[in-house]
Amino acid sequence: MLTIRYHGHDCFEFDDGARRVLIDPFLGGNPLADVGPDSFRTLDAIIVTHGHGDHVGDAASIAKRTGALVVSNFEIVAYLERQGCKGHPLHIGGGRTFPFGHVKLTIAHHGSTGPNGEALGAPCGVVLTMGGKKVYHAGDTGLFLDMKLIGEAWGPLDAALLPIGDNFTMDVADAVRAASFLGAAVNVPMHYNTFDLIKADPEDFRRRVEAAGGKAVVVPPGGSLTLE
Repeated sequence: MLTIRYHGHDCFEFDDGARRVLIDPFLGGNPLADVGPDSFRTLDAIIVTHGHGDHVGDAASIAKRTGALVVSNFEIVAYLERQGCKGHPLHIGGGRTFPFGHVKLTIAHHGSTGPNGEALGAPCGVVLTMGGKKVYHAGDTGLFLDMKLIGEAWGPLDAALLPIGDNFTMDVADAVRAASFLGAAVNVPMHYNTFDLIKADPEDFRRRVEAAGGKAVVVPPGGSLTLE
């Protein structure tokens, strides 16, 4: 069993009852976040998909306070280690089993610069296996045909977390097509309505996925989804 809690934007918390993991902890400065960075006292790992400030977010402060392991691409891990974090570097196509589960990095079509223009490697998506479940977090990305490969080669996926906000990522229509490529049991929209530039209707995504024969659930910030 795996409980997935949504903290707004692209930030999700994964809890299997014994271990807890965060992905993309953008909390401070996030108007939709239901928790702040100080809310986390114990945490096993933080996974970061790319270097933009709304994804690296509060990773350094949370990791240093909780002792969480940072898992990301080589450049982001090195960047956060210089700030006093402990980390494990991966790169696209690579995977690793940790005490909390398995992490594999996939491609994503986006950018990955730091707050001062630092080059922080390639953006990525994540396939997280934890609590006997397999979840794909797409990170920030446009639609790409190899999503079929992710679903076929590294699935079956119990859930897919997909950006829908357009402008910087897929829009609703592209995310619906991504859901069909991936074939996940359930699809959850993310990366929408945090800022005016990424306004989107998550219920529109849900309706379109279901009209295409899939399943989608809109999880509001502060809400959760349990995979049993």
